[in-house]
Amino acid sequence: MTVRRIKLWMFAACLIPLGLLVWRGVTGGLTANPIEDITHRTGDWTLRFLLAALAVTPLRKLLGWSSLASYRRMVGLFAFFYAVLHLSTYLVLDFFFAFDLILDDIVERRYVTAGFTGFVLLVPLALTSTKGMIRRLGGQRWRRLHRLVYLAAVAGVVHYLWLVKIDIGPPLVYAAVLAVLFGVRLWFFYTKSAAAAPVAAASASQPT
Repeated sequence: MTVRRIKLWMFAACLIPLGLLVWRGVTGGLTANPIEDITHRTGDWTLRFLLAALAVTPLRKLLGWSSLASYRRMVGLFAFFYAVLHLSTYLVLDFFFAFDLILDDIVERRYVTAGFTGFVLLVPLALTSTKGMIRRLGGQRWRRLHRLVYLAAVAGVVHYLWLVKIDIGPPLVYAAVLAVLFGVRLWFFYTKSAAAAPVAAASASQPT
């Protein structure tokens, strides 16, 4: 199966959560508080896609599947897509564009502050996800910018942890997955640095 065809199947699969949400809304399958239900479901899928995007590089390096890199952009953009749905539910259905109340809510409620911060961090990543923007920024600058995705993921997990009052199990699962991804990234960094150190030392010791 070609990469193009796999991407088409992945695109369709990534829309399944939205389709199920619409189906539940049409058939009355949402909870007694449908706005809260929509908000929670879109927030969950934002975190899932975000963590899945962060997992692509570690899996590619651990398993040697270089082709996985071809799908990272799509997964990341779907994380942003569900984040937009999540925020839109809050702005439109919950507050109906009452921006004075929304601003007060962002300032006064720490879980809203964390969630809004995470969304703001995702915006420049989505805007610079094209090949043209990579060329315009340069590979090194683009990679530095896109490290913000880790801060966005932390903000999203903190948002969820501060939101829940009783059952903190689900956000702790997300936090554990994020911690593992951080650990794997640090391991790659230090093993790469350790491998490069002897080469650098040998080059420095050679006479000029």
